[in-house]
Amino acid sequence: MPDTWELASTLAKFLLYLGVLGSIGLVLVRIVFARETRGLHGDSVRRATALAALALLAAGIGFALKGAAMTGELSGMTDPEMLGLLWQTPAGTAFAYRVAGLGLVLVGLRLAGIGLPIAAAGGLLALWSFSRIGHVSDAGALWLEFLLLLHLAGAAFWIGILSPLRTLSGAPESLSLAAGLGYRFGRIAAITVPLLIAAGIVMAWRLLGSVEALLETGYGLTLLAKIGVVACLLAAAAANKLRFVPAMTAGDRRAAVALRRSIAVEWAAICLVLLVTAALTTLQGAPAEGSQ
Repeated sequence: MPDTWELASTLAKFLLYLGVLGSIGLVLVRIVFARETRGLHGDSVRRATALAALALLAAGIGFALKGAAMTGELSGMTDPEMLGLLWQTPAGTAFAYRVAGLGLVLVGLRLAGIGLPIAAAGGLLALWSFSRIGHVSDAGALWLEFLLLLHLAGAAFWIGILSPLRTLSGAPESLSLAAGLGYRFGRIAAITVPLLIAAGIVMAWRLLGSVEALLETGYGLTLLAKIGVVACLLAAAAANKLRFVPAMTAGDRRAAVALRRSIAVEWAAICLVLLVTAALTTLQGAPAEGSQ
């Protein structure tokens, strides 16, 4: 059974994932779909700022919780000597990347002109932090780390489209913009989603080492649960692309209502995926690690 520190670390990591991917996703969507989301700039900046601040807070708490886990006491979260030792480990390196990257995101969101590219660069730095520690880092393959970066960037882009699309589909005057945004995203997703899935499969294969490990280990079973939730997420996304967006293009307001409901389902599924991922990377060790 996981102890208190592991459970707290899992929650902190879930909030970190949500904050990092959500804030960076909004920045990427704002850049890629500049015309469709121009009227949502202020709202996107507010959301991205809140999510980036949440990620910074979660990163700090998660780092401090490692000190508590090492000492077995709450005081370990603020023990300068223990935190100093942690700072010299991969956990410290990852934390530094996250603080620097999220700091750039927050600064970029406050600047006009080049602000969004600065925020995007900071976002990529924050995403890169996840390759500095954990199962992928332990595998010792640089190509796997870059694959993780691409996987996370694709996931962030998917998450980032949800709020703007839901907002635009909620007003009759922006229905055509919502349809256009959904159509363009669908064309990009037709390429990026298969790549996202392929990257996940390759990483899982590299970390698990065998099909048996998928069915006979806690890591593998947890991964299967994650795959099941992702399948539900893909089904909701397919409904958006094939049914609701085309109907919205024809001016069907009922399709816009259905789309908003589908997006709510996607949000629930994404939160569940992120929670399972947090548990996977915190509570479970990759089987292939033990065989190396």
